Amino acid sequence: MIALMVVTGGFLSWPGGRMRCALGKNGLTAAKREGDGATPVGMFPLRDLWYRADRLAGPPKTDLPLRVIGQDQGWSDDPRDPLYNRLVRLPHPFGHEAIWRDDGLYDLIVPLGYNDDPAVPGLGSAIFLHCAAPDYAPTQGCVALAREDLLTILAGCGPESCIDIRSV
Repeated sequence: MIALMVVTGGFLSWPGGRMRCALGKNGLTAAKREGDGATPVGMFPLRDLWYRADRLAGPPKTDLPLRVIGQDQGWSDDPRDPLYNRLVRLPHPFGHEAIWRDDGLYDLIVPLGYNDDPAVPGLGSAIFLHCAAPDYAPTQGCVALAREDLLTILAGCGPESCIDIRSV
Protein backbone atom coordinates (compact mmCIF):
# COMPACT_ATOMS: atom_id res chain seq x y z
CA MET A 1 0.00 0.00 0.00
CA ILE A 2 1.26 3.50 -0.84
CA ALA A 3 1.61 5.34 2.44
CA LEU A 4 3.12 8.53 1.02
CA MET A 5 3.37 10.32 -2.31
CA VAL A 6 5.61 13.39 -2.59
CA VAL A 7 4.99 16.26 -5.00
CA THR A 8 7.93 18.53 -5.88
CA GLY A 9 8.70 20.59 -8.96
CA GLY A 10 5.82 19.32 -11.11
CA PHE A 11 6.41 15.64 -10.38
CA LEU A 12 4.75 13.15 -8.07
CA SER A 13 7.04 10.47 -6.63
CA TRP A 14 5.91 7.27 -4.99
CA PRO A 15 7.53 3.91 -4.22
CA GLY A 16 6.78 2.74 -7.79
CA GLY A 17 8.33 5.68 -9.62
CA ARG A 18 7.88 9.26 -10.64
CA MET A 19 5.32 10.90 -12.91
CA ARG A 20 4.57 14.35 -14.23
CA CYS A 21 1.79 16.38 -12.59
CA ALA A 22 0.15 19.76 -13.02
CA LEU A 23 -0.10 22.19 -10.12
CA GLY A 24 -1.81 25.51 -9.45
CA LYS A 25 -1.41 28.24 -12.05
CA ASN A 26 0.12 30.48 -9.37
CA GLY A 27 2.50 27.86 -7.99
CA LEU A 28 2.64 26.61 -4.42
CA THR A 29 1.79 28.42 -1.22
CA ALA A 30 1.96 27.95 2.53
CA ALA A 31 -0.75 30.62 2.91
CA LYS A 32 -3.59 29.28 0.72
CA ARG A 33 -6.61 31.55 0.18
CA GLU A 34 -9.81 30.96 -1.75
CA GLY A 35 -9.39 31.79 -5.43
CA ASP A 36 -5.62 32.40 -5.35
CA GLY A 37 -4.91 29.72 -7.97
CA ALA A 38 -2.14 28.20 -5.85
CA THR A 39 -1.64 24.66 -4.58
CA PRO A 40 -1.26 24.42 -0.81
CA VAL A 41 1.95 22.94 0.59
CA GLY A 42 1.76 20.37 3.36
CA MET A 43 0.91 16.76 4.03
CA PHE A 44 -2.70 15.80 3.38
CA PRO A 45 -4.61 12.52 3.64
CA LEU A 46 -6.49 11.16 0.64
CA ARG A 47 -10.14 11.19 1.75
CA ASP A 48 -11.94 9.04 -0.86
CA LEU A 49 -12.25 8.54 -4.61
CA TRP A 50 -15.12 10.02 -6.60
CA TYR A 51 -15.52 8.75 -10.17
CA ARG A 52 -17.73 9.05 -13.26
CA ALA A 53 -19.26 5.59 -13.61
CA ASP A 54 -20.44 6.45 -17.14
CA ARG A 55 -16.84 6.99 -18.27
CA LEU A 56 -15.12 3.95 -16.74
CA ALA A 57 -15.54 0.25 -17.49
CA GLY A 58 -16.04 -0.41 -13.78
CA PRO A 59 -15.11 0.98 -10.40
CA PRO A 60 -11.43 1.94 -10.19
CA LYS A 61 -9.16 -0.41 -8.27
CA THR A 62 -8.33 1.19 -4.93
CA ASP A 63 -8.71 0.68 -1.21
CA LEU A 64 -9.96 4.25 -0.81
CA PRO A 65 -13.70 4.58 -0.13
CA LEU A 66 -15.49 4.87 -3.50
CA ARG A 67 -18.23 7.35 -4.43
CA VAL A 68 -20.00 7.79 -7.77
CA ILE A 69 -20.28 11.33 -9.14
CA GLY A 70 -23.80 12.44 -10.03
CA GLN A 71 -24.96 15.23 -12.32
CA ASP A 72 -26.53 17.04 -9.37
CA GLN A 73 -23.32 17.35 -7.36
CA GLY A 74 -21.04 20.30 -6.76
CA TRP A 75 -18.41 21.43 -4.27
CA SER A 76 -18.97 24.62 -2.28
CA ASP A 77 -16.26 27.25 -2.79
CA ASP A 78 -18.14 30.18 -1.26
CA PRO A 79 -16.76 31.27 2.14
CA ARG A 80 -20.27 32.55 3.07
CA ASP A 81 -21.74 29.05 2.67
CA PRO A 82 -22.28 27.01 5.86
CA LEU A 83 -21.31 23.99 3.66
CA TYR A 84 -18.02 25.60 2.54
CA ASN A 85 -15.50 23.08 1.18
CA ARG A 86 -18.08 20.28 1.16
CA LEU A 87 -20.06 18.31 -1.39
CA VAL A 88 -23.37 20.03 -2.19
CA ARG A 89 -26.46 19.14 -4.20
CA LEU A 90 -27.25 21.31 -7.22
CA PRO A 91 -28.85 23.70 -7.66
CA HIS A 92 -27.13 25.34 -4.70
CA PRO A 93 -27.73 28.93 -3.54
CA PHE A 94 -24.05 29.68 -2.84
CA GLY A 95 -20.99 29.67 -5.10
CA HIS A 96 -19.82 26.20 -6.06
CA GLU A 97 -17.93 24.17 -8.60
CA ALA A 98 -19.77 21.48 -10.59
CA ILE A 99 -18.01 18.14 -10.25
CA TRP A 100 -19.85 16.56 -13.23
CA ARG A 101 -17.73 17.99 -16.04
CA ASP A 102 -17.63 17.45 -19.78
CA ASP A 103 -13.86 17.91 -20.13
CA GLY A 104 -12.85 14.69 -18.30
CA LEU A 105 -10.72 16.46 -15.68
CA TYR A 106 -13.00 15.27 -12.89
CA ASP A 107 -13.64 11.74 -14.17
CA LEU A 108 -11.59 10.75 -11.10
CA ILE A 109 -11.23 13.06 -8.11
CA VAL A 110 -9.72 12.50 -4.70
CA PRO A 111 -10.51 15.25 -2.19
CA LEU A 112 -7.39 15.99 -0.19
CA GLY A 113 -7.66 16.51 3.55
CA TYR A 114 -6.91 20.21 3.17
CA ASN A 115 -8.99 22.73 5.18
CA ASP A 116 -11.73 20.24 5.89
CA ASP A 117 -11.49 19.26 9.56
CA PRO A 118 -12.99 21.75 10.19
CA ALA A 119 -13.23 23.90 7.08
CA VAL A 120 -12.21 27.51 7.74
CA PRO A 121 -14.04 29.89 5.37
CA GLY A 122 -11.67 31.59 2.94
CA LEU A 123 -8.66 29.30 3.39
CA GLY A 124 -9.31 27.36 0.19
CA SER A 125 -11.66 24.67 -1.04
CA ALA A 126 -11.97 21.88 -3.59
CA ILE A 127 -8.32 20.83 -3.42
CA PHE A 128 -8.32 17.55 -5.33
CA LEU A 129 -6.04 15.00 -6.91
CA HIS A 130 -7.64 14.69 -10.37
CA CYS A 131 -7.04 14.02 -14.08
CA ALA A 132 -4.73 16.39 -15.93
CA ALA A 133 -5.51 18.16 -19.18
CA PRO A 134 -3.67 16.61 -22.15
CA ASP A 135 -1.16 19.50 -22.11
CA TYR A 136 -0.82 19.47 -18.29
CA ALA A 137 -2.32 22.96 -18.13
CA PRO A 138 -2.09 24.45 -14.64
CA THR A 139 -4.94 23.86 -12.21
CA GLN A 140 -6.80 26.25 -9.92
CA GLY A 141 -4.88 24.77 -6.96
CA CYS A 142 -5.18 21.01 -7.34
CA VAL A 143 -2.66 18.31 -8.24
CA ALA A 144 -3.46 16.69 -11.60
CA LEU A 145 -2.04 13.55 -13.20
CA ALA A 146 -2.57 11.86 -16.56
CA ARG A 147 -5.63 9.62 -16.22
CA GLU A 148 -3.68 6.37 -16.58
CA ASP A 149 -1.06 7.55 -14.09
CA LEU A 150 -3.81 8.47 -11.64
CA LEU A 151 -5.42 5.03 -12.02
CA THR A 152 -2.00 3.43 -11.39
CA ILE A 153 -1.48 5.45 -8.21
CA LEU A 154 -5.02 4.85 -6.95
CA ALA A 155 -4.60 1.07 -7.24
CA GLY A 156 -2.04 1.29 -4.45
CA CYS A 157 -3.88 3.79 -2.23
CA GLY A 158 -5.93 3.21 0.88
CA PRO A 159 -7.24 5.09 3.91
CA GLU A 160 -3.72 5.60 5.30
CA SER A 161 -2.36 7.17 2.07
CA CYS A 162 -1.13 10.77 2.15
CA ILE A 163 0.28 13.28 -0.30
CA ASP A 164 3.11 15.59 0.72
CA ILE A 165 3.20 18.73 -1.44
CA ARG A 166 6.56 20.45 -1.03
CA SER A 167 7.96 23.67 -2.39
CA VAL A 168 11.34 23.26 -4.04
